[in-house]
Amino acid sequence: MIGRRAFEEAFVTVSVPHPGRRRFLAGAAALGALGPAGLHAQPTPLRMRCSFDDQVITYTLLDNPTVRDLLSLLPLDLTIEDFSTNEKIAHLPRRLDEGGFAPFDDETPGDLCYFLGWGNLAFFHDSYRFRNDLIRLGHIEGGVAPLLHKGRYALRLERLGESAERP
Repeated sequence: MIGRRAFEEAFVTVSVPHPGRRRFLAGAAALGALGPAGLHAQPTPLRMRCSFDDQVITYTLLDNPTVRDLLSLLPLDLTIEDFSTNEKIAHLPRRLDEGGFAPFDDETPGDLCYFLGWGNLAFFHDSYRFRNDLIRLGHIEGGVAPLLHKGRYALRLERLGESAERP
């Protein structure tokens, strides 16, 4: 038979975890409360679908004030048309917030930009140059082939993703 003191010491030793273990358990509980998304939280990318004449294009968008202003207008029905030899354009119903302006030097076919001069969207399908008159909004997912479809068409812009409900 075990004495009372030996029993209490055994009970205390077993029931009180080591301080390192206590911190580990508290940390594990906190992570469990946050869930798996809390451990490796990645913001949902901002995405937009552009549809015209059986062509569907998806853009991954940057997160800046100009993009957020554009997203607040969606869904939106516009007209897309060829302009010059390297882009299509679509005129917006109003000018966008220009807070997303930042110079860049890595222009790439497939970029979606906001042209400060006219307040329109520029869908680049070929080389172009930044001249302090563009705000980059995002880049096409996949190739630029749909943008090579010549003509003037009704264009539908829609926000994609689980955050599509928010402006």
